[in-house]
Amino acid sequence: MSSDQEKHQELLRALRASQGERDGSFDEAVTRAFEHIFEHLERLNSHVSLGGPEGEDRHLKAGESPTLR
Repeated sequence: MSSDQEKHQELLRALRASQGERDGSFDEAVTRAFEHIFEHLERLNSHVSLGGPEGEDRHLKAGESPTLR
């Protein structure tokens, strides 16, 4: 299992285990899960092209493949 899948399983276990607890562990588990989601979104955004206002593709950078925008 990849380390990212292991992280997802760990986050899910923490969420399930902390449901109904009144010691702040559920809030902490939710916060950790959202932090991980935001890490994924940052990685995704770094791979998405920044188009103009009309949605057109940006110009390629030197040596950049059009399939890796």
